[in-house]
Amino acid sequence: MTIVDVTVIPIGTPTPSVSEYVAEMQKVLETYKRDGKIDFMLTPMNTIIEGELPVLFEVIQAIHEVPFSKGIQRVATNIRIDDRRDKKRRMADKIASVQEKMK
Repeated sequence: MTIVDVTVIPIGTPTPSVSEYVAEMQKVLETYKRDGKIDFMLTPMNTIIEGELPVLFEVIQAIHEVPFSKGIQRVATNIRIDDRRDKKRRMADKIASVQEKMK
């Protein structure tokens, strides 16, 4: 299971707010989640997505395209990939590991 941290930044929006674009991207992610391909978590600064790496690249491309479909002419997407292959870990496992060490 691979985990990616993705931030899609529409450039040249009419207002400083980008929440309408984020909401549309979350709808795309919900579709992939309903199909059982990914899980994801929206945070105030990015979205964390877990799944198989080839699917994640497909998902990233799909959400990268969202601002273009809304008329934006330039989009910057930042991606960070955590691909650990010695053991299968999910987002919740990583959080639980840190919380356990805090006790």
